[in-house]
Amino acid sequence: MSAKENSIVTDLALAPEGHLKIGWAAAHMPVLNRIREQFENEQPFKGLKVAISLHLEAKTAYLAKVVQAGGADVTITGSNPLSTQDDVCAALVEDGITVYAKYNPEPKEYKDLMVKTLETKPDLIIDDGGDLVSILHAERPDLMEQVRGGAEETTTGILRLKSMEKEGKIKFPMVAVNDAYCKYLFDNRYGTGQSVWDGINRTTNLVAAGKTVVVVGYGWCGKGVAMRAKGLGANVVVTEIDAIRAVEAYMDGFTVMPMIEAAKVGDIFVTVTGNRDVIRGEHYEVMKNGAILSNAGHFDIEVNKPELLALSTGKRVVRRNIEEYQLKDGRSIYLLAEGRLVNLAAGDGHPAEIMDMTFALQALSLKYVNDNYKSIGAKVVNVPYELDEQVAHYKLSSLGIGIDRLTEEQKSYLDSWTEH
Repeated sequence: MSAKENSIVTDLALAPEGHLKIGWAAAHMPVLNRIREQFENEQPFKGLKVAISLHLEAKTAYLAKVVQAGGADVTITGSNPLSTQDDVCAALVEDGITVYAKYNPEPKEYKDLMVKTLETKPDLIIDDGGDLVSILHAERPDLMEQVRGGAEETTTGILRLKSMEKEGKIKFPMVAVNDAYCKYLFDNRYGTGQSVWDGINRTTNLVAAGKTVVVVGYGWCGKGVAMRAKGLGANVVVTEIDAIRAVEAYMDGFTVMPMIEAAKVGDIFVTVTGNRDVIRGEHYEVMKNGAILSNAGHFDIEVNKPELLALSTGKRVVRRNIEEYQLKDGRSIYLLAEGRLVNLAAGDGHPAEIMDMTFALQALSLKYVNDNYKSIGAKVVNVPYELDEQVAHYKLSSLGIGIDRLTEEQKSYLDSWTEH
């Protein structure tokens, strides 16, 4: 059956708008374009089936097309119910990619679409958040027999994979793309930093300057969110559980305090921890009237919604992607995008030029695991440094920037321990 006959999408008539979006993204992804040319010539995935679970918008769609250009039979599904763009899904179907994804499906349908993606019995997997790999191992091991390995996009997904590895449960190699330099230095910091504020600003249409922004978590994503908030003129407070990161935030010029104190002063909150319940009942009880809550972690568990609802007399939608929780004492607290990824559920995600580098790493990592899965074994592995460096060189080349290289004498000097 064809991709069109197999796919489950909202409306194939939306394809023309989706093609425009994908075309715009592709025009601003020179590194991935270079890898596409390489894949078209080498056909590294010829005869193989690849299952992909990512935030299904234009940039991820172009990654799927690059993998397809390498000879793969590609099936793709969404990794978040609110980040799927129906027009992009329709365009991919027209391009011969099987799509099982819709915007905002019911929870059961959302999972069923993931399972249908796995029922293609893939040879390789690209995952975002670890859902495909988790379902395979926990619920559908019968679909795992052909899997050679895959690549994982996110911090959350890698945490899940490493837990599986620690328990001896993982059955094939997975490349930790999130831990590559070109991922966390640029995607997590500059990509998240910009796209989170794109989502918040677009959704609220409010000014950030002069407000107190509380950034919950100071990893690479938190660093980016705090940096951009400062650039917008906000007063930034950071909360942390890691003493080293807390000192770093302090030396970067931000105020550091426990969440129970930050809750009293914050106007806008952004969670970026990958953990659950980092904003919860005790915090809601001391928040300002009109406080705005948002999340930029993978799952909608960082802001505890049941405890917020329990303190409320009700909730209502006051603007697209904004819910007002009306507290019993008369205060209102606003939650953006249902507590899901605000940069994707209420925006278009990271800029194309940033995802160009990340998805180049994904594509090259997928080729790496396919070439080496037998020798790697069933474990989580880092992106080889030479692939990281290759992506950086491609990026510099696309910008017309050159850098120096070591002379043979300099290499010899660095390798020597006797002549210093």
